[in-house]
Amino acid sequence: MTRITGYVAATRRQGHLGVHSADHVNLCVPDLSVAEEFYSSFGLDVREEGSGLGLYTFGNDHRWGSVSEGPHKKLNYLSFGAFEDDIPKFKACLQDNNIKQIDAPAGMESDGVWFRNFEGTLFEIRVAPKTSPSTKSTIDNTSCSPGTMGACNRSQAPRVRPRRLAHILVFTSDVEQAINFYTRIIGLRVSDRSGDGVAFLHGIHGSDHHLIAIAKSSAPGLHHLSWDLNSINEIGMGAMHMADKGHTRGWGLGRHVLGSNYFHYIRDPWGSYSEYSSDIDYIPHDMEWEEVDNPPEDSFYLWGPTPPEDFVHNYESEDG
Repeated sequence: MTRITGYVAATRRQGHLGVHSADHVNLCVPDLSVAEEFYSSFGLDVREEGSGLGLYTFGNDHRWGSVSEGPHKKLNYLSFGAFEDDIPKFKACLQDNNIKQIDAPAGMESDGVWFRNFEGTLFEIRVAPKTSPSTKSTIDNTSCSPGTMGACNRSQAPRVRPRRLAHILVFTSDVEQAINFYTRIIGLRVSDRSGDGVAFLHGIHGSDHHLIAIAKSSAPGLHHLSWDLNSINEIGMGAMHMADKGHTRGWGLGRHVLGSNYFHYIRDPWGSYSEYSSDIDYIPHDMEWEEVDNPPEDSFYLWGPTPPEDFVHNYESEDG
């Protein structure tokens, strides 16, 4: 959970069906040793689990992601967390929409609800603690007081440790159909969009501006995993550490318009990204956020460097 002052109980919107969290993601990559180096350098607690890897944040036993080995990089499935009493309702929703419930992948112990969307992407809805924040995450961008030094020597810079998985951006061949799926079956709501190119969806029980974002491509795939940090300074330190480790390709520092978060993207070895993110907008469970369709040329980023030409290229698709 987000590290905030004091205990904050999980929020819930009564009388509405929807998942409360993006629980975890499962990826396949060609070389687990490369994945272990990248995600460890990024600041995650990478653990060997069976024949794969588990992605954790330090001080938190929740597994935000898992990585298995295969012939090429692939998004295997997305798992969402839900309240226990909503699980029968999700099963009924699948049946009402003629979506077949299927078994969990071979070798996986899971009592979740498994199914595929219109593109064949695998999904799970499972009973899980609410890991999306129930209030806006704390941010510390304050300066030092007079007469004190605000920065340390570079050799003494502390390692950046993300607090939690903030959101996931995936590719889709049809943004409109994907919006319909995520709202009708998963129970998310659109926060903002930009035509048929990209859309951002939040959880109804209180979440950041988006748990899931979807971008237009010719096929499904993963664009990036976003990880929450405490400050702009931490974003900069994380980016510098990754550059020192040889991971120099990416985009940032900048600030988004939709979601408002500060960002720096680090390109991973497989053509997708891990994002350092801070100070994203928050949508409380008892608020009706007004969806806006924003012109793409006016809503991609507020400031920052020009993004790489292939920033939105889907390397899981033959033709992007």
